[in-house]
Amino acid sequence: MGYPGKNTKSYDTPKHPWQAARIEPEVELVKRYGLRNKREVWKAHSELKKYRELARKLLAESTKGKVEGHVKTDMENIINRLKRYGLLKTDAVLDDILSLDVNNFLERRLQTQVHKQGLANTPKQARQFIVHGHIAVAGRKITIPGYHVQTNEELSLGYYVNSELSKESHPSRPGQVVKNTAQETARPAETKIEPAKEA
Repeated sequence: MGYPGKNTKSYDTPKHPWQAARIEPEVELVKRYGLRNKREVWKAHSELKKYRELARKLLAESTKGKVEGHVKTDMENIINRLKRYGLLKTDAVLDDILSLDVNNFLERRLQTQVHKQGLANTPKQARQFIVHGHIAVAGRKITIPGYHVQTNEELSLGYYVNSELSKESHPSRPGQVVKNTAQETARPAETKIEPAKEA
């Protein structure tokens, strides 16, 4: 057991850091979802790995005919949790957990949902809005881009009440046209005066 006051990693890092076959897909995920770094991809991979291991363990127990007691409760809890976060469909079973991939987890991040719902122009801007305290979930300010949005929270995403972005006229809100003041203040074209012709 480590020191209680020390934070420990909640994710696994790659065993071989320099592998082109792994680095290229990770870079694509970082760009697509506007992530800060690859660490956030590794966190999603670790979470996926955790659920897959639990699913395999419970499937092994069920093949032995031990679908009762705590095994049955664990199966229901895992499936219901993943359904609550929109990772599984309503009629999903334990086998469906093995078909999940890292994109499913990255799609449920608050940063991705804010961009998809049109509260920000880009994933990077969505991250900025969240970190600066402009986004609320069910009226509660959330400043964690990696917060997993539940299906019942999707319709409650919006701008925080005390945020400047809650005003519809704010220039940073999507759909607002930013006026180019340089063009407005430009002087009108000067008319060229031709010299008078001599008689």
